[in-house]
Amino acid sequence: MISENIEKFVFKINHESDIPKYQQLVNGINNAIAENILQKGDLLPSVNSICKTNQLSRDTVFKAYSILKEQKSIDSVPNKGYYVSGETRKVLLVLDTFKAYKEVLYHSFVNNLADNVITDVQFHHYNIDVFKTIINNSIGKYYKYVVMNFDHKEVSPTLAAIANDKLLLIDWNIHAKKEQNYIFQDFGKAFYNALKEGVNLFKKYKSIQFVFPDYTNHPKETLEFFKKFCADFQFEYEVVTDAKKFSIEKGIAYISVSDRILGHFLEQCKEKNLEPGTDVGFLSYNETPMKKFIYKGISVVSTDFKELGTKAAAFITHDEVVQCYVPTSLIIRESL
Repeated sequence: MISENIEKFVFKINHESDIPKYQQLVNGINNAIAENILQKGDLLPSVNSICKTNQLSRDTVFKAYSILKEQKSIDSVPNKGYYVSGETRKVLLVLDTFKAYKEVLYHSFVNNLADNVITDVQFHHYNIDVFKTIINNSIGKYYKYVVMNFDHKEVSPTLAAIANDKLLLIDWNIHAKKEQNYIFQDFGKAFYNALKEGVNLFKKYKSIQFVFPDYTNHPKETLEFFKKFCADFQFEYEVVTDAKKFSIEKGIAYISVSDRILGHFLEQCKEKNLEPGTDVGFLSYNETPMKKFIYKGISVVSTDFKELGTKAAAFITHDEVVQCYVPTSLIIRESL
């Protein structure tokens, strides 16, 4: 049923903005729908009305309304005008890269959203120019934003364009502000505590090598807590940053933040006839669905990406402040 109340939505154009005028109108209506200012069945201002109050051409308004019809946000009835046809809410999920454990996060996120929520996913690949383009082009187009942080001084100023109640930072506590919503994992103390749980397994080996390749974007605080662990429990250790020099030898346990290194480790075990968990050890960072099936099972230290996705979905559903950490744990399998 179409409601005749068209006073719910008042659109004001910003003639100084770089955003095209038709896109401003699209964004304004989508935001009003997302925030329940406009509801299903509400009649929208007429083309003539918007043209008159905002000094816009009819072509501009028609273009905006046509886009909204394509998005199925609005529809029209002859002699009645345009009205809200759905209550769809669009959410932007910005991740760093697409890896197996990010797929777990993504599916957990979307599977816990209401049917009327549409998720757009984009990847910044730790490139600040790509990140800024994604965020700047998305302003005003989404109900809420879920963004995976990374270490660059321009990340925080770029995100300042998004209201705090619309933004959720996930994964890494870097450049976050105390008033922002966040769901993080702890790459430091929690990693140390996970290693402590496996201290007796590490004692099977004469030393530990942490393979931390130069190309990784993994937080370096993990390295500092690894060194503290080795010092506290008197383990001989080495940090390997040149992946090309990675060569396994009997009696050493390896920790790696890169799944590429896991592949090299298993290849070399086969070539050198070394048994994982007996002759050499391996602990991988980040759980994936396949690691419990690889070889006889790969031991991992990992946060719960399923829980992270579930909690992020709750932020979309509920208008509440979210500030929490997702636990990190050690999963012991045959490789260690």
